[in-house]
Amino acid sequence: MEIHDLDATGLLCPLPVLKLRKRLTALRPGDVMRLRADDPAAIVDVPHFCAEAGHTLIETTDEGSAQIYHVKKGG
Repeated sequence: MEIHDLDATGLLCPLPVLKLRKRLTALRPGDVMRLRADDPAAIVDVPHFCAEAGHTLIETTDEGSAQIYHVKKGG
């Protein structure tokens, strides 16, 4: 399992999820993407995307004004 980083701060809906989806396609099942986003809509969008696409949202934490999402690629 590898952990990859994606900084989507400053991007508004739907860009954080679109970038997450694109980056996940290059990963192997079980790899983890650490997404950093400050878009308020991401709090709803990221869990919804994971549920629809078959990925696992491992955890969400706050880091200042941003949230950190750990997403494990399904497969």
